[in-house]
Amino acid sequence: MAAHLKKRVYEEFSRVVQIPQEEAPAKKLRLSKPSKSAALHIDLCKATNSTDALQYLLHFARKPVEVESVEGVVRILLEHYYKETDNSVRLKIASLLGLLSKTQGFSPDCIVDDAINTLNNEKSHQVLAQLLDTLLVIGTQLPESPTVRQRLIEMACKHLSDTYFGVRNKCLKLLGCLGMADTPLNKDNDGLGASLGGVRDIQSIISDFFGDQDPRVRTAAIKAMLQLHERRIKIHEIIYDQACRLLSDDYEQVRSAAVQMVWVLSQLYPESIVPIPSSNEEIRLVDDAFGKISHMVSDGSWMVRVQAAKTLGSMLQVSPHFLEQTLDKKLMSDLRRKRTAHERAKELFTSGEFSSGRKWADDAPKEKLDTNTVNLIASGACGAFVHGLEDEMFEVRIAAVEALSQLAQSSASFAEKCLDFLVDMFNDEIEEVRLQSIHVLREISTHITLREDQLDTVLAVLEDSSRDIREALHELICYTNVSTKDCIQLALLELLKNLNKYPTDRNSVWKCLKFLGSRHPTLVLPLVPELLSTHPYFDTPEPDMDDPAYIAVLVLVFNAAKSCPTMPALFSDHTFRHYAYLRDSLSHLVPPLRLPGNGLDLVDSRCGSGSVESAQLFLQESLNRVSTIQNLEAPGAQDLLNFTIRDLRRLGELQTELAGAADFCATYLRCQLLLMKALQEKLWNMAVPLCLKQNVTATAAAQQILEETYKLEFLYSGLESRQVATIHHIRLQAKALQLILTARTRQGLDPLISSCEKFLQDIESFQRLFVAELPHLQDSFVDKLLELMPRLSSCKPVEMVKILLATLRLSGLLQLRLPEQIHRATATIIEPTGESDNPLRFTTGLVVALDIDATLEHVQDPQNAVKVQVLYPDGQSHVIHPKPSDFRKPGPDRHRLITQVYLSHTAWTEPSQIEVRLLLAYSSSSTSLSSSSASKLGWSDSIDSLPPPEAAVEGTIPFSKPVKVYIMPKPARR
Repeated sequence: MAAHLKKRVYEEFSRVVQIPQEEAPAKKLRLSKPSKSAALHIDLCKATNSTDALQYLLHFARKPVEVESVEGVVRILLEHYYKETDNSVRLKIASLLGLLSKTQGFSPDCIVDDAINTLNNEKSHQVLAQLLDTLLVIGTQLPESPTVRQRLIEMACKHLSDTYFGVRNKCLKLLGCLGMADTPLNKDNDGLGASLGGVRDIQSIISDFFGDQDPRVRTAAIKAMLQLHERRIKIHEIIYDQACRLLSDDYEQVRSAAVQMVWVLSQLYPESIVPIPSSNEEIRLVDDAFGKISHMVSDGSWMVRVQAAKTLGSMLQVSPHFLEQTLDKKLMSDLRRKRTAHERAKELFTSGEFSSGRKWADDAPKEKLDTNTVNLIASGACGAFVHGLEDEMFEVRIAAVEALSQLAQSSASFAEKCLDFLVDMFNDEIEEVRLQSIHVLREISTHITLREDQLDTVLAVLEDSSRDIREALHELICYTNVSTKDCIQLALLELLKNLNKYPTDRNSVWKCLKFLGSRHPTLVLPLVPELLSTHPYFDTPEPDMDDPAYIAVLVLVFNAAKSCPTMPALFSDHTFRHYAYLRDSLSHLVPPLRLPGNGLDLVDSRCGSGSVESAQLFLQESLNRVSTIQNLEAPGAQDLLNFTIRDLRRLGELQTELAGAADFCATYLRCQLLLMKALQEKLWNMAVPLCLKQNVTATAAAQQILEETYKLEFLYSGLESRQVATIHHIRLQAKALQLILTARTRQGLDPLISSCEKFLQDIESFQRLFVAELPHLQDSFVDKLLELMPRLSSCKPVEMVKILLATLRLSGLLQLRLPEQIHRATATIIEPTGESDNPLRFTTGLVVALDIDATLEHVQDPQNAVKVQVLYPDGQSHVIHPKPSDFRKPGPDRHRLITQVYLSHTAWTEPSQIEVRLLLAYSSSSTSLSSSSASKLGWSDSIDSLPPPEAAVEGTIPFSKPVKVYIMPKPARR
């Protein structure tokens, strides 16, 4: 009984408590990489001879080295260096030391002593040169260490007396890259000997090697002095005489470097006075340098001639009479030193001789110069540009043309004098020279007026078969001033001949005549009756409006009439009707005119300059008004966004200057509107089976937002980091919406887990890329997610989706701040026009070439980004990547695409249309790679070791209107 009671007591008072099992913390794996230094040491120990060691070192050089392993690798290399006897292996080790010193994050100050020690003990000249190159790399990596810099300079000075030219070259290069102007050097001891004894500065030491016996050392000395100049160290004026003597050196590399040296000194001391040899005359240093460099245009080496011609173009401070002497091969009188009348009379008096009168004009002044006459410029420098423009090498001719352009733009008188020479270059045998001459004449067109004979030579180029030459000439005529009405008539006739011979030049010719008429209204006025075939008494037949030549004449006349109010009185009735038609169809070529009668009283309705400011103000007010959207209910907020988007798009149509900014804002607000509609209340308060249609709508909205964000990022140029962060922010919201919709459709747990992990990676990537912009994103969706990041990383996918939904619905609209200038990439297809009803016929199985001519505006890197898409009626789509040579750049932010697309298809029963459009390719990895590649590059300076970007999104954006072309593949004949 007692045992029974005891058992009951134990049963009543005992209780089992189940302690919940704590989840064991996840074990963190630490991946240990094999030590590079240990692997290198093992490889070098395995080497049985120098050839094996060299192969191991070459193999090692192809692999990247982490920052933390660099010092160990350097120690292993130095240890093997001391034991190695083969020069080639030591040379490679010295090269590897220099490459390793460039590794970002590694400070090479720990190897300075070892590098200097190896330099002192080295006997091989080639290894010495490589070690000096390594010391230069170390000194460049340690710019804030004056002690190291001074030691390296002393080592370079010590080895300047080496007998091998390569060692002296490296020493001079090191002095040029690391030497300082205020650092005196004591040369009494081991260096160059007692001949250079005393305390000297860097420039005097370098200049001593201008007379070295080896031309490669002389060249290195000049380049070292130029390197000092690039580092903002002012070169002494006394160097000028030495540099001038080097202009007559026997080796072209020395002369080429000496030309650059003389030019640098002429820019540093332009007003200094230098004496003329063997006389008492003095001239400005810049004039003397100009004469000496002009003499080098006749050098025996074409590379020196190119260098001299290019250098002349940048000497804008030279005196006008020296400048004009380059266009005349004979020495002008104002560059001769003549004796004054007092000097001649004094000489005659002291000689005791007077005119006897027996010999006719024996006391008359003589043009022939005696031996006492002094030339202020070398006779070989006379007509330098004439020699350059007549040179046998086209590179010299191009350099001379470019130099003429730079000098003529700064001197109107010189531009007039060199006009004939430039016009003569239009007949050059090389197309590149002709094209460059046209561009140069276009640049100086504001200073010149063409005569009729000059215009005749210019217009003869219109028969050139090269399209680039013809279009460049059209551009030149647009901005050229002519002198008489005969010149206008001559230009019009030649342009009409060009239009008849090359119909594809239609738009270029029309644009040319537009500017020609607007620049010369008074010269066009007396030609109007003849051009329009009008008669004061008789009616003339009405011309055909489909004739491109007649349209060209009308474009010339109407643009001239804008500045000539008396001209419309000479128009006939059908001319007024043609004006109304062209004003609607070719508004970019025909200006608005005030024409009396016939109900056509058109005034200039274009926006003035003041309207641009008002439009900018309206744009900013629209963005400010949208920022108050949080205070409105959902229907009112959506209406406000709709009205604002409509206003911004209309503003972009009216104001072309603000079209890019207005379209950018409208697209961004469109994304916000789609997001707002997808997050409306009724969608998320219903069960999933009851709102399948709404789910499909929200999914489509999220996908559309993603597409629009890629357009915002890659279709617009001029974006700042703030705007890119805003675009990525709304893209992150769209991805969160996609993740929520994925969870609602219950497609399985594994896809949801992978989607959640991908989204967390996107958040971390956003934080890494835009860490500087996070302070501007306060209370935004990303800011709240970053606060919840620890919770999101540890919670389950379902809980994470709930947190995202709540955060997404509570986050408001992020204010958009516009940058200074923003442009949208646009493309206009000029050819084909899509107006022809005649199909292109070709045999099935063969190809037909379709000419594409398009104008690109504000496109970044068009050679890689622009593609041509051809869409066939059966749904097939071909994307063609044009060649880089198909792109031209006629102006800033403008490109021209002229290419051919080859079409082919199976047989059709009747003609049908294909669509041709231009696409802009993009890759989402390009932005992140460019910002982070600099910090990831290793010591080998290659991107081969970079990890591939995570889930890079690539796609294309249509940015031109499609053009429809009729084609007809015919069946092959049997």
